[in-house]
Amino acid sequence: MEDSAHPKRPVTVADVAKAAKVSKATAARVLGGYGVVSAQIKDQVMAAAAALEYRPNELARSMSTGRSGIIGVVVGDIENAFFSLAVRGISDAARLAGFNIIIANSGEQLDAERSAIDLLIGKRVDGLIVTPARCDRLDHLQHVRRTGVPLVLFDRAIPELDVDAVTGDDREAALTATRYLIGQGHRRLAYVSAMDAEKGGLTDIALISNSAVRERVEGFVSALAEAGLPNPLHYIRLGATDQHQTDAVMKRLLSETAPPTALLASDSLVGLRIFKSLQSLGLSMPQDVSMISFLDADWTSVTVPPITIVDQRVYELGKLAGERLVARIERTPLAVEHLRVTTSLVLRGSVATIGP
Repeated sequence: MEDSAHPKRPVTVADVAKAAKVSKATAARVLGGYGVVSAQIKDQVMAAAAALEYRPNELARSMSTGRSGIIGVVVGDIENAFFSLAVRGISDAARLAGFNIIIANSGEQLDAERSAIDLLIGKRVDGLIVTPARCDRLDHLQHVRRTGVPLVLFDRAIPELDVDAVTGDDREAALTATRYLIGQGHRRLAYVSAMDAEKGGLTDIALISNSAVRERVEGFVSALAEAGLPNPLHYIRLGATDQHQTDAVMKRLLSETAPPTALLASDSLVGLRIFKSLQSLGLSMPQDVSMISFLDADWTSVTVPPITIVDQRVYELGKLAGERLVARIERTPLAVEHLRVTTSLVLRGSVATIGP
């Protein structure tokens, strides 16, 4: 019986070679997948490795081959179904190309993002997919470029960085959703986001550091402007970062002299928090307030009523980002691109038609 206080030492290439009755160099060639050996010798070595439960030293292998076989992924908030589904797409694309992934969660905090990137580079990942917490702080991402590690941005784009980015068509998605609400008769519309709020409220869209949020707000405001609706920034609310903050945001919105009749939620977590807030206030959807949420999260189709959503095709977004990074790792000659995945509006039961 193995003594748990003195665990068995790791099996080495030398141990495998001894068991297979071959030289250490031959065993290393078989286990490393390089050089030429006979089928019989290869079978002997692989059988010995299996019997001994040999596990390769990934760091040593990466130093000898120049590849770790690992892709690093830094996402904004793994609790958000958007990122969970995106990681599935990234993982599937990576696995198909022979890579594994390591996932780090920044919590949308810049310092955590920097630390995660440093850690992943230290583990000699072959490439990085990063969702930047801020699109106006580039030093750590520029450092990634200087190291030569291939980098693809996900969900957010930074043109100044000159690297590939894979995002949704955020501006067009918000424009389409807002036009639909206006077409249903709504004239007082609010946009609610989890992004940290500015003191005194939003006064300049250009100051929004998250490119996805900025583009959605631009689409929202453009739809209001083309419909001739006044004060398009008035009902934009940031800071719905948790249920408590969302409750506060909703109470302030609905206590306005002329409260909004329809809401556009920036993501599914915000949408769910809004749904709970309305329930706690004794309000019904869409009788009292209408809502459209970004992302076809599971909860949106099982509520009463089911929620009208912007389908962002998140799995495809993740898969495309994974494929793009693999192409960069393999040095496929491609121009730097901002790749946008189209969205669609899925109509359900959370939007009422109201009169003038």
